[in-house]
Amino acid sequence: MIKAKKSLGQNFLIDQNIISKITDIVNIKDKNILEIGPGTGSLTREILKKKPKKITVIEKDDRLVDLLKDKFNQDIEFINKDVLKIDENNLNNQILTVFGNLPYNISTEILSKWILNINPKKVWFNCLVLMFQKEVADRIISKFNTKEYGRLTILANWRLNIKKIMDIKPNSFQPKPKIESTVLFFEPKKTFTKFKNAKNLEKITRIFFMHRRKMIKKPFKQLFNDNENIASELGIDLNLRPQNLDFKTYYELTKRYESLRS
Repeated sequence: MIKAKKSLGQNFLIDQNIISKITDIVNIKDKNILEIGPGTGSLTREILKKKPKKITVIEKDDRLVDLLKDKFNQDIEFINKDVLKIDENNLNNQILTVFGNLPYNISTEILSKWILNINPKKVWFNCLVLMFQKEVADRIISKFNTKEYGRLTILANWRLNIKKIMDIKPNSFQPKPKIESTVLFFEPKKTFTKFKNAKNLEKITRIFFMHRRKMIKKPFKQLFNDNENIASELGIDLNLRPQNLDFKTYYELTKRYESLRS
């Protein structure tokens, strides 16, 4: 058994019951599948049983790529690179169904990159079935006015419909992580607020949540030059804290920020 690398955030899923449940979330027969971080191939093997049209895996660890090639021979296509350095929009001409037991240490970075880089004219995936640390998943699906609500919540819910599938106990992995994990299901939204540049939403939320326990007066002044007319028009009380503003308010703030700089 190959030893997991802590530096790569590796925890290999070994619970066959959980693996079967994950591959039953969406119909994958004759679909083009992308798997992120296949590890030792337990989920990969189950995906292959469902007879997809094609399966591609992205795995950075050379040791695991060699292991998977021995296991699956010519049945899958390998990309031996860091997922963060790949242009996902150019992976395949076909729309992909994505599975991923994401490395814990870069899971939020992966999801944020994918959202910010979505091509408005053609989304490269039809759904994402992704595993996160439970703490991260709770942030993604949280509601405003809660302590978990933040930048990741706002960004993910901007472009994606999200559904929690299940929590997974540490003993389903090798080695056992110290925390629980959660599987989330994502689908691209058909209607969403349009921005000139999605990175402006990332900037707005980053500045607002930099000091999440403080009132929003200071970040508002930094972004809008103390233009309180904007706050008044949007019905924003500048004595509130970042988590007290809902999704729509952050999207409207981003649009106003862009219009001031056009």
